[in-house]
Amino acid sequence: MELQLPQKLNSEQASTIINARQVTVIGANGSGKTRFCDQIMELYPNRAFRLCALRAIFPDTRAAVMPGSVTDIFNKYNEANPLLKSLANTEFDKLVHIMLMEEFHDLIRYKTCTLLQQECSMPKTKLDTTLKMWQEVFPKNKVLRENGKLLFATEGNSDRYSALRLSDGEKAVLYYIGAVQYAMPGAVILVDDPGAFIHHSMMNTLWNVIEEIRPDCTFVYNTHNIEFASSRIDNHCVWVKSFDPEKRQWDYEVMPSSNHLSEGIYLDILGSRKPVLFIEGDDTHSIDGKLYPLIFRDYTVKPLGSCNKVIESVRSFNDLQAFHHLNSWGIVDRDRRGEKEVAYLRAKKILVPNVAEVENILLIEEVVKAVARYRKKDPNEVFMKVKRAVMRMFENQLKQQAMEHVRHRVKHEVELRIDKRFTNISALENHMVDLVNEINPRNIYDTLCRKFHLYLEEGNYAQVMRVFNQKHMLSDSNVAPLVGLEDKKAYIRTILTILKTNHPEAAPIRKAIIACFNFEAQ
Repeated sequence: MELQLPQKLNSEQASTIINARQVTVIGANGSGKTRFCDQIMELYPNRAFRLCALRAIFPDTRAAVMPGSVTDIFNKYNEANPLLKSLANTEFDKLVHIMLMEEFHDLIRYKTCTLLQQECSMPKTKLDTTLKMWQEVFPKNKVLRENGKLLFATEGNSDRYSALRLSDGEKAVLYYIGAVQYAMPGAVILVDDPGAFIHHSMMNTLWNVIEEIRPDCTFVYNTHNIEFASSRIDNHCVWVKSFDPEKRQWDYEVMPSSNHLSEGIYLDILGSRKPVLFIEGDDTHSIDGKLYPLIFRDYTVKPLGSCNKVIESVRSFNDLQAFHHLNSWGIVDRDRRGEKEVAYLRAKKILVPNVAEVENILLIEEVVKAVARYRKKDPNEVFMKVKRAVMRMFENQLKQQAMEHVRHRVKHEVELRIDKRFTNISALENHMVDLVNEINPRNIYDTLCRKFHLYLEEGNYAQVMRVFNQKHMLSDSNVAPLVGLEDKKAYIRTILTILKTNHPEAAPIRKAIIACFNFEAQ
């Protein structure tokens, strides 16, 4: 079916989604996303059906009764059956009452049909479908029907209890499965926050099953759950950017698909309305994911894991800039990259620090001195001791470090040179034989050793930090004990605390790290 969308800002024509089976509406807080969904409902007055577990479970006397809604059906049942009138307070209770009443009527018809010896079969009710699916979601729970009531029990427990004692998550699942069956044919079903009260592990499966119950309907999800939004297979995602209340128009886009940038990442970024900074690592365990959001506060920082994923995502996101109008950058470790490789990446909006890796950033002179001042230590004395330790480590590992740099450069050169078109295998073989002489790894190694010795002779700490890849440097530099901290974790935690609390020492730390990326020049 087609789904008409609300009036677009500064546009005479309304947008329409063709084959609208699943529509996900996303947007930043305050962008007008909820009002956008309300307007969709108004465009379909005879087919609008709304599901909201939060409103269903808790009493909401202010909400207007929509035609065809669970509450509307409940009210009509009460009017038609005054002797069986119920005083249910919540939409959830009303739904349970409706399903029980329908089952009662179906059983009466079946009994009448049997007494008249007419051919008939035991009816399958909406309650049957609901309880069957609910027990598949919660297999350790049992549902009993006694004296016109629903009673629940847990496996291995003889205690029976009413629906009032169900958890909010159990009620939400029962509500969604039951209520969706009452939507009118071909309904536009708006689901407010489909993840409310539901554990993320069952979200996708649950809604896949619910959608299958009503293949005739269009499901419109108003959600902040990026993982869920990207899980919809036939999804059309609408990004609501802003709302003009005077014109009652929205600035929005129906998102294009991207072959290289996952929809989950894309949705996550669009909701923030900030320029984007893709980084390596993750936001739970890596230093990158914890540090960079506190440094680049005006950016949406998105950890992606690998270096290659960062580079590819920056390219993909910037290819779509005409659509989203957001700037995108990336950060990758310098590692053992040469100046040409670094310059190439920076030209592609990939920021590369002037130190080898993220751990080295925390040993920049200004950062070490700032932490020393924060800890009431002499900053110059602390830094000089850290510098001596780092230079000593580098001297001991000089040849090994040079060798690692040679390996990286040779590998990079081979990849570049071998990526050619050869007319036959002999041409490829001849090319590979000449590679050793062309690349000359021995010359690269000797040149690097001379440079590294020069850095030591000059005491050039900044250059050593640029080329020294050593995962244990934070620990081996002894920086934590020198500032009165227990270990490297405490040192990292202290830097993050300074930045989070915006302590006076946060400014020099932030300035030094930003300068390390030449970011102001970008």
